[in-house]
Amino acid sequence: QVQLVESGGGLVQTGGSLRLSCAASGRTLNGYTMGWFRQAPGKEREFVAAIGYSGRSKYYADSVEGRFTISRDNAKNTVYLQMNSLKPEDTGVYYCAADLSSVQTMGRYGVDYWGKGTLVTVSS
Repeated sequence: QVQLVESGGGLVQTGGSLRLSCAASGRTLNGYTMGWFRQAPGKEREFVAAIGYSGRSKYYADSVEGRFTISRDNAKNTVYLQMNSLKPEDTGVYYCAADLSSVQTMGRYGVDYWGKGTLVTVSS
């Protein structure tokens, strides 16, 4: 089994930056697409970004394109989400996920592994 543990969330001001990390334990995630989702209070969980197992393929939601960068270090079994120019609408619980899918279809057919989330709050 795989356990995903997110870290790096916190409270930042509008325009600030945060770097989220997701560490996997139990087994390596080679071959898995890794992704980030978020959920604001009262809203559905939404896709944020995904990265293929090689790290070459990346895909972002339109709302974060140009501001967020996803990366991974397979040697460390860790995926990152660098978030810049944060806006209040970025507020939510951010979840790490792993799935055997393309970056474009991440989560569409069901995520194999979910983290428990880390809270990001952006104040205006």
